Amino acid sequence: MTEQEWLNLRNGTDVRGTAIAGVDNDPVTLTDEAVVGICKAFCVWVSEKTGKLPTVAVGHDSRLSAERISALAAEAIASCGGNVVLTGLSSTPSMFMLLQDGFGADASIMITASHLPYQKNGLKFFLKEGGLEGEEVKQVLLLASAGVFPVGRGEITKKSYLKQYAANLVEKVRRACGEEQPLKGKRILVDAGNGAGGFYAEDVLKPLGADTTGSQFLDPDGSFPNHIPNPENAAAMQSVCDAVRKNRADFGVIFDTDVDRAGAVAPDGREINRNRLIALISAILLEERKGAYIVTDSVTSDGLTEFIKARGGVHHRFKRGYKNVINESKRLNAAGVDSPLAIETSGHAALRENYFLDDGAYLVTRILISLADCAKRGKNLLDLIADLPMPAEAAEFRLHFTPGCDFRTLGARLIEELKERVPETEGLSLAPNNYEGVRINFDREHGDGWALVRMSLHEPILPVNAESNVAGGNRVIVAKLYELLKDVSFLDSECLKKF
Repeated sequence: MTEQEWLNLRNGTDVRGTAIAGVDNDPVTLTDEAVVGICKAFCVWVSEKTGKLPTVAVGHDSRLSAERISALAAEAIASCGGNVVLTGLSSTPSMFMLLQDGFGADASIMITASHLPYQKNGLKFFLKEGGLEGEEVKQVLLLASAGVFPVGRGEITKKSYLKQYAANLVEKVRRACGEEQPLKGKRILVDAGNGAGGFYAEDVLKPLGADTTGSQFLDPDGSFPNHIPNPENAAAMQSVCDAVRKNRADFGVIFDTDVDRAGAVAPDGREINRNRLIALISAILLEERKGAYIVTDSVTSDGLTEFIKARGGVHHRFKRGYKNVINESKRLNAAGVDSPLAIETSGHAALRENYFLDDGAYLVTRILISLADCAKRGKNLLDLIADLPMPAEAAEFRLHFTPGCDFRTLGARLIEELKERVPETEGLSLAPNNYEGVRINFDREHGDGWALVRMSLHEPILPVNAESNVAGGNRVIVAKLYELLKDVSFLDSECLKKF
């Protein structure tokens, strides 16, 4: 493998690639050679950080390639002198939490590719201080490319942690509620999408007294035979919403494959996702911390801003990417600003009280504490977001750059040009305090809403989000956007024209 081929495996703060052959135009890139080299390099990198040969915990979700990659990772680390603890089926958050819980590991690797198709897989890396940043993953890949590793013989053992992780969540709820079974009398169902999240029904909800009738797809199956385990996927959300209605549940929960994201469902079968999920956890936290800053990604609605402000909080929009919002919230806290939550519309939510770890199970647990408290007081959890202003219309578009062009340079230049042109366009204005792309406000005569034009984090695509407060408003907004973009030679804006 060339140095660039190693570096091509980096996806933000993770390593990702194709691990199973057989899908057209998708050759295997996460080969045995790649897995072994990366895991040896991580062992060396951790050793340099800690000054000793490390003990590395290795876990995985339900993917079909997980066992193969796990075995390769263990042998690679042991061959460098490191010790390995194989934790088996795990959630990504649990692989960080075991480093805080006296498990005996110095670092950990989670084998997962989140919600991507079955043939994909990847590696996430943790130290006790947190997940590796993108530049640190790059350092590991460069070490793998160099291929110079020590020779030793560490031990490989097996020890699960997931049940202890679940027990810790149960204890948190019991302490907060002052009861052994605060969810008794509540029917709460879980949709794990055949990922790693099935434990939540059996090991968290049942000990707390919940009736989990109607829970579905709890068994791990990396072929994902029922639906993609992804709270943002329309079919997945429809499935869990239908299950809540059918089983007359009081609450529904859906996890992604590795349980670092979650969505929820109200008793009437309506999804609590994206802005509604952010509003719900924000309302819970703002009851405790007036004046707190809620950090979100850039595509959240103006209605959410109003909602947070009405509860005495400050909505701080930042860049897309869960690491971006987490690091921004950390930065605010370091500067003396109270920021207890960093959350993306995708369902990645990280609370300061939980190491700023994006943890879907912890997010749901925090909400269920509030659900139990509301029930005790004769209130409805959903009353907390009853006044959230919702847009009349919302749409997302993906505008593709001409293949082979320098899309990063051209896209950055286009966004700067839009910032100059928007103030000169009737009915349009630039939104203040914007940290990503260009966010455009449209007045009542020109669509009554907003649009965000930004660069994709990884692909040659210009995503566009639009929301309007009135029926038919998005047609006006999108037509205006098309006028601004139609003459850009390196961009395909036909999807705006057809809308």
